[in-house]
Amino acid sequence: MNSTGTPTLPTQDGVNGPFIVLEGVSGIGKTTLATALRDRLSATTLHTLPAPHDSWSVTVHTALRPLPQFAFYLSGLLHASDLIRQARALGPVVADRYVSSMTACLATVHRVPVETVAERLLPFREYLVEPTRTFYLTCTEEKLRERLTTKQDTKADDHELLAVPGRLTSLMKNFERVAAQDTSAVYLDTSEATPNDLADNIISHLEPPRA
Repeated sequence: MNSTGTPTLPTQDGVNGPFIVLEGVSGIGKTTLATALRDRLSATTLHTLPAPHDSWSVTVHTALRPLPQFAFYLSGLLHASDLIRQARALGPVVADRYVSSMTACLATVHRVPVETVAERLLPFREYLVEPTRTFYLTCTEEKLRERLTTKQDTKADDHELLAVPGRLTSLMKNFERVAAQDTSAVYLDTSEATPNDLADNIISHLEPPRA
């Protein structure tokens, strides 16, 4: 902690704070937690897909075949990585979704193994900023279904998670598969935790160990 009580987080050469990624199924609480971390860490937050890609995603979802869809989401991911590089010169960055969401979601929608999507991402991995930590938010499927039914900013993807048989179960399993191969992964159970509880947990993972 510094003199103002703000957590002092480790830095790397050329950057002024960690790059934190929040991953998990829609409705799990990523956006609320990103806001809590922004306030606690004076961080920059962004959503992947960022603008202008976010305004095109509905059309892409309904009009494009799998390979053009992949190219679109990859373009948004590369753009997000550029924004993250710029923002880290100012301080910590918190991303609501990143590489893992693209991998798990495309694999689920197109019913292919997560390894198939990950393999196509390989040529671009060196360009993408590596997270300091990726926090995978989890809860039971029953709890998640309950949250999705009361979610305020629902999108077509959210409706499909509940309407398409097996989709939510498949997506949750694909996130588990992606996380199992992610060296930056930390699991956080959101079932009974408040956003501030989760923010405390995340900050504790980022602070340097005491001597």
